[in-house]
Amino acid sequence: MIEKLKAIIGDAHVLQGTDMARYSQDFTHSYRWTPLAVARPANTGEVAAIVKLANETGTPVVPVSGNTGLAGGARAEGAIMLSLERMKTIREIRPEARIAIVEAGVVLANLRDAAEQHGLIFPLTFGAQGSAMIGGNLATNAGGSNVLRYGNTRDLVLGIEAVLPSGEVMDLMSELHKDNSGYNLKHLLIGAEGTLGIITAAVLKLVPKPRAYATAMVAVPALGNALALLNRLQEATGGAVEAFEYMPRSYVEAHLATINGAREPFDDAHEVNILVEVGATAPRDAEPGPDGQTPIVAYFETVLAELFEAGEVIDAVVAQNETQRNEMWARREAAAEVVMSRQPLQNNDVAVPLDKVDTFLTRADAKVDDIDPGAVAMVVSHLGDGNVHYAVWPNSQNPEKMAAIMEAVEEIVLDLGGSFSAEHGIGTSKLPSMARRKNPTAIATMRAIKSALDPNNILNPGKVLPDG
Repeated sequence: MIEKLKAIIGDAHVLQGTDMARYSQDFTHSYRWTPLAVARPANTGEVAAIVKLANETGTPVVPVSGNTGLAGGARAEGAIMLSLERMKTIREIRPEARIAIVEAGVVLANLRDAAEQHGLIFPLTFGAQGSAMIGGNLATNAGGSNVLRYGNTRDLVLGIEAVLPSGEVMDLMSELHKDNSGYNLKHLLIGAEGTLGIITAAVLKLVPKPRAYATAMVAVPALGNALALLNRLQEATGGAVEAFEYMPRSYVEAHLATINGAREPFDDAHEVNILVEVGATAPRDAEPGPDGQTPIVAYFETVLAELFEAGEVIDAVVAQNETQRNEMWARREAAAEVVMSRQPLQNNDVAVPLDKVDTFLTRADAKVDDIDPGAVAMVVSHLGDGNVHYAVWPNSQNPEKMAAIMEAVEEIVLDLGGSFSAEHGIGTSKLPSMARRKNPTAIATMRAIKSALDPNNILNPGKVLPDG
């Protein structure tokens, strides 16, 4: 097998032994494995040849891009780990059509930088964008901080190219915004975590880069006031709120204790702290007036002042320059480092209806305290889309208590009409959750699709679908 891989992509791009070290654990360091080899193809033809060989020999293949996943989706014990990192070409950026045609190994931040040269952005953004790659973003249907305005990854894709488990290449590189010609296979593969096919390229939507931002840290009396704040800002700005991120006092304190140079968001401490950002694309909102102030910022401050007078806002700090804006974002984007600063860790990535986030947190905190008194919930939330990252630092390392916490959180989420997986995917860490909570008919349908496309079960086996 190794010699055949070398014949396809060259000796230098088939890694073994100590050369595989950085591919043998995940971002969280919770999972470790030893691949059979790491194969680094340079193009779609080489990916297809590797997958065809694996299918003929029954060898498992686990695709990996930036390896920034949080759910164990890249575990590859004894498998060919197929890294797409060499496929990093931005083939085209077409400003008039507002599309980018890219390969799967393009780093998200690099695509964003390239789009900005044309006054455009690819609006997917999150803390790991400096190393996360487009292939992984599509495989997990990544979310992030701008879902509120632009949607998940799936909403930003016009077309894909993918290698199926047979080694055949499926060309769906459509640039169309409307196409009703049969089943939407693009959406089937996006979010499938590499279990149905390996996405090798994509046609992505670009949007105008905001000419100006109004960014602020806002404190409200209670979390229940936050939704009213969001709705008021959406009405006032014509739906231009890009981010609405919740950080409770406990997170702020952990951030101060973990990150060198971190500062308080306000002069006074508040329990409910929200990072709000509005993006203005119209020149009338973005060009400074005679007084030097940007209209969107001035209007934003006026709205906040009105809410302050009404008692719906108790404190606010509006960024006056890019340095202050970056400091506000750095506080939120340090979440992974803050949350993983203590072990053990029981991590939950859930979604509930927007008006039930406060209810979820109240019930979850009470239940966790019942199960493990002294455990600490470390919460951040994409509050504008109902996605809550509910991590728990247990008071003990008792695995039964940790499992009980996860099940209790799931029970509350489902009772509120939510999902136990919002944006991180299933991987291996949430297989028990899938078995417990996903509709049995839905799982059976997924298994039928997997069996039809991958009868030899070579693509990322043991992920997404629980045994059964």
